Amino acid sequence: MRLLVTGGAGFIGSAVVRHFVAQGHQVATVDKLTYAANMANLDPVADAPNHSFHRVDICDRAALNAVVTGFAPDAIMHLAAESHVDRSIENPLAFIDTNVVGTVNLLQVALADWETRGRPEGFRFHHISTDEVYGDLDFDDSRFTETTPYAPSSPYSASKASSDFMVAAWHRTFGLPVVISNCSNNYGPYQHPEKLIPHMILNALAGRPLPVYGTGRNVRDWLHVEDHVSALERVLTRGRLGERYNIGGDAEWANIDVVRLICKLLDARRPRADGASYVDQIAFVTDRKGHDLRYAIDPAKVRAELDWRPSHDFQSGLAATVDWYLANPAWWGGPA
Repeated sequence: MRLLVTGGAGFIGSAVVRHFVAQGHQVATVDKLTYAANMANLDPVADAPNHSFHRVDICDRAALNAVVTGFAPDAIMHLAAESHVDRSIENPLAFIDTNVVGTVNLLQVALADWETRGRPEGFRFHHISTDEVYGDLDFDDSRFTETTPYAPSSPYSASKASSDFMVAAWHRTFGLPVVISNCSNNYGPYQHPEKLIPHMILNALAGRPLPVYGTGRNVRDWLHVEDHVSALERVLTRGRLGERYNIGGDAEWANIDVVRLICKLLDARRPRADGASYVDQIAFVTDRKGHDLRYAIDPAKVRAELDWRPSHDFQSGLAATVDWYLANPAWWGGPA
């Protein structure tokens, strides 16, 4: 397969690239290399003959078109996105530019290339999105399904909801063969330090406060990035055209409990010099504007149709993630 991956130097995108390159597919990575990308994420495939890297902004249609037409992909996996809620509150327009305008640019380029090549039957455009498009849930047993109405809360989630609708429209109106997936919170190696889990690990090691919004009772459904990639492969290769698939880890944890578990893991692996627990560094801060209460995905459809299940449980997956950050200070700029 000839696979083009946008956002392929980011956290989830690089995991996708590493996976498909290791399987022997021909992979073209497209990335603008913003602050959230890191070429070190692609070091494991840097010398692979079946991988190429293209520094291109998906908002630059001419440059994007040159890559797509030159590569002639069998499939496009679209992961390029601005994805940090706090940043979307500070600068919403950047999220509209990348997540909405950039997605439409990619759709237009993909459609033109697909039609020029005679609409090859096996072509797929896989749009990777988030569960945040659904808004939030009460503290009950409800979960997001593929038919849950969209109710985004932040500029980030609203921009992703818009991009989802654009992808669905290009399928309905122009016949572009698309699949859409919406995932829960990812974690694992190579995640940018602004995200909750690496942020807490690195702040703890540096002796800085561990800032927890509000009371810390907001709940997230956690999905290991390697499990996400395995699900994405199923959706890309076996998903029904025009369908969406919710991918979750069946691992709901309150934020404060995640932070406390990180502290416990670090207490055992890298004890503080003063003998105290990292828990003492937890600091509750003013809650985020419009902070969603709870996310939870019902993965019944992806399980039933594509026979997918996560292989990581959260506690062991988090322990392995902590170990990775401890073992890779050169990646995040810390002391050895």
